[in-house]
Amino acid sequence: MPTDNVSRIADASPFWGILTVKQIVAIIKPYLAQAVLGALRRAPLEACSIREVKGFGRQKSYLDQYGDSEYSQAFLPKVEITLWAEDTRVEEIIQKIIAVARTGRMGDGKIMVLPVEKTDTFTNVLSESPAENPDRTLGEA
Repeated sequence: MPTDNVSRIADASPFWGILTVKQIVAIIKPYLAQAVLGALRRAPLEACSIREVKGFGRQKSYLDQYGDSEYSQAFLPKVEITLWAEDTRVEEIIQKIIAVARTGRMGDGKIMVLPVEKTDTFTNVLSESPAENPDRTLGEA
């Protein structure tokens, strides 16, 4: 019985079958995060997550001019938006991000596209009985 449930979910999910999914990671300036998310509101996304991060890129040499001050070793605040989308829609999504996040200044951010090998949902994992997967038990973290 649980196997039928898993296959029904798998058949309905766009992550299964012949579709290939890519992960898009955009690291942008914090004040542009809401605008980028607004532009992506109607984008063909499978999933999205957002988090605050700190780091540096090419502007690291710019930070060095502060010498031994508190800013010399600073990491700059950024926002990381992680998106999952169908392979055929990735370019469209990237163009939407660039249209909003590009200011033309150093430190605008980065966009990386990664392949997704496999996806699974907690529903699928929890619907397995211990007999079907002896290495995983319900309630296991």
